[in-house]
Amino acid sequence: MVLDSWKTVRQDTAQAVEDFPAAELDFKATPELMTFGELGRHILDAGHALTGLLLDGVDNLATPQFREMLGKYKLPLPDKLDGATLASELRKSMETRGEELAAKGDDFYSGVITRFDGQKVTRLEMLQFIKEHELTHRSQMFVYLRLKGIVPGTTRRRLAAQKSA
Repeated sequence: MVLDSWKTVRQDTAQAVEDFPAAELDFKATPELMTFGELGRHILDAGHALTGLLLDGVDNLATPQFREMLGKYKLPLPDKLDGATLASELRKSMETRGEELAAKGDDFYSGVITRFDGQKVTRLEMLQFIKEHELTHRSQMFVYLRLKGIVPGTTRRRLAAQKSA
């Protein structure tokens, strides 16, 4: 269930990237925030790296080397991606990681790890945390879409469903 809902979240993230004007990926609402493109890339990198750690059996993320550990799982891509490539990589990463995670059994998900903040959680709880992290940043991306006068895909679907009901 968590993987299925995360796949939907990821599809909507990739759609947001496709909906945003390709020439404006450097847009940010205020100077101290990430750009739209940086948000998308952060979602890609964090989701791929954190699930890579889980899949490799890393059980302690509360180490001084946490950032270096994440680097091992970073996709070999240029730092800055165009919108089409970013959307494609978001989908590919979810497809790959989704398959790898779906192949794991209940014992994998019930295993306890230490999160980077020192909290003990199950791998399932960590996976839910990764999905929630993406939702947070996807929400930022949706605000950027709205600032550009673009209705996010989730709202377009809801409005279409209301019309057909």
